[in-house]
Amino acid sequence: MSGEYRRAYDRSMTDPDGFWREAAVLIDWYREPETIMDTSALPFSRWFAGGELNTCHNALDRHVEAGRGDQVALIHDSPVTDDRQRFTYRELRDEVARFAGVLRSVGVDKGDRVIIYMPMVPQAAIAMLACARLGAIHSVVFGGFAARELAVRIDDAQPSAIVSASCGIEGKRVIEYKPLLDKAIELSSHDPGRSIVLQRPQAEATMTERDLDWAEAMRDAEPVECVPVAATDPLYVLYTSGTTGKPKGVQRDNGGHAVALRWSMENVYDVGPGEVMFTASDVGWVVGHSYIVYAPLLTGATTVLYEGKPVGTPDAGQFWRVVQEHRVKALFTAPTAFRGIKKEDPEASYLEQYDISSLETLFLAGERLDPETWTWASEKLGIPVVDHWWQTETGWPIAANLRGLEPMELKAGSPSVIVPGYQVEILDVDGTVLPHGEEGAITIKLPLPPGCLQTLWNDDERFRESYMSRYEGYYLTGDGGYLDEDGYLYVMGRTDDVINVAGHRLSTGSMEEVLSNHPDVAECAVIGVHDAMKGQVPRGFVVLKAGVEREESELSAELVRMVRDEVGAVASFKDVAVVPALPKTRSGKVLRKTMRGIADGADEAVPSTIDDASVLDTLRPVLQKGPGA
Repeated sequence: MSGEYRRAYDRSMTDPDGFWREAAVLIDWYREPETIMDTSALPFSRWFAGGELNTCHNALDRHVEAGRGDQVALIHDSPVTDDRQRFTYRELRDEVARFAGVLRSVGVDKGDRVIIYMPMVPQAAIAMLACARLGAIHSVVFGGFAARELAVRIDDAQPSAIVSASCGIEGKRVIEYKPLLDKAIELSSHDPGRSIVLQRPQAEATMTERDLDWAEAMRDAEPVECVPVAATDPLYVLYTSGTTGKPKGVQRDNGGHAVALRWSMENVYDVGPGEVMFTASDVGWVVGHSYIVYAPLLTGATTVLYEGKPVGTPDAGQFWRVVQEHRVKALFTAPTAFRGIKKEDPEASYLEQYDISSLETLFLAGERLDPETWTWASEKLGIPVVDHWWQTETGWPIAANLRGLEPMELKAGSPSVIVPGYQVEILDVDGTVLPHGEEGAITIKLPLPPGCLQTLWNDDERFRESYMSRYEGYYLTGDGGYLDEDGYLYVMGRTDDVINVAGHRLSTGSMEEVLSNHPDVAECAVIGVHDAMKGQVPRGFVVLKAGVEREESELSAELVRMVRDEVGAVASFKDVAVVPALPKTRSGKVLRKTMRGIADGADEAVPSTIDDASVLDTLRPVLQKGPGA
């Protein structure tokens, strides 16, 4: 591989200081960094040490000062409330400056934590940016999380204030947040100070003495200027599920985060100042942090904040409507969103109603993209469909097809090549680097590039143990896969989704790939369940496309035969169940670990991240019946 990509990647490996110093020129600094990359305390790395900046200034104020104040910065599009709002850079800066004044008035200062527990409304982004303006550390908790889960995060983050709303709207359901927030505060041992509550007309919250009404507080608020912070100071803490039950607080810095995201917008996503990006995610997830709020605004682009679902609010054509109305250039969402659209509208008939000629690229990430969905989206849209791969911990892509740097061949099943800054190596169980084509653990050689997690909040030891202890000098991604001869990465799934069938290590992802190729299958999942004879055997679960009616035994036989032909008899794949839906997190990831636990007889609790608990309740008896039942 040659060209712009190879030159950029090689320079990021041989001259990381020079590479990232050049990237940092696109960020405004109050004080220039003294050291670009400090690796004196690995596995902890410090980027742009000695530098001072403010992330909110870089996202808003500098664009206004540069004459872009009248450009639209943020569009709120809510089909669930039939509401559209547009904020110019000047308007958004002024709102953020005033809300920073509200936070300061209730005692929030530089270094303090603020929990944000909100739906997909503009005020969520405003609250995040206001924290950044003050140098406070925000921790966004997905709106509607259970009270106990919120309480755990309150106790861990020790916030000085909480910002919330009276309710959120999930599909057609109105979920009242205030009772959940009040219960969480009651359960927590830490006093979180004042709560600032946005009242929404769909459900008015009952206020207490600790609560402050958003609208009233904003009327009297004094705007606040940006507070300089060290590049290495934390910008935010974002909790991700932990295996011990205690969530892991991924801690992100200000300097490395700003530089990496700004670089990624033009090089990975090919989105520059004045162009429109629509990221259909939630601000409660890392995708929302990075590519709804921060990266587009750091770039001077226009970002769309969407409150709704890909289907059902009201139909499977909403993404196309948003693209047409706002002249979107790049759309970024999860594969599960497109599987949902494909299931509801397999012929993509809604596309005919809208002009989506502005859309140049579809980006998908968040879970493995099956080739069947990639092919469907590519054929229906007629534009590049770019799979890319990254994690909450990295904050921006590890592997991608760099559309702004050097667009490359797209290969089904691969998120393409390694992004400059990341040295990815495939290791076997002993830590030996494997050759191209051999599957093993996907790791990143230290130091991690800018923008990745600094540590876990207040838990350096858990950071080392979770990510750095398995292989000396490497970050363990937890995913398995391989690199092909062209340097394209193939991510086959979490390493705990590799099952051992009679001594043979097999990827459930490869079996899912086969199932998803069946013309009647909209979605699928394969899990490994305990078997007394073989250790583990795979069980498949499929959701059919809308309008498809099949005799289950006949379809099951076809699917078993396909897996046998493609993967081999060694897989011992004999059991497929047709189910109405798969249990998922709110970010669209299938809850395979929970399914596996139920199938193995464990008393699995309903995860706090689940989107619809009734789906799991429906599936539980099927899982408990066992293979072939």
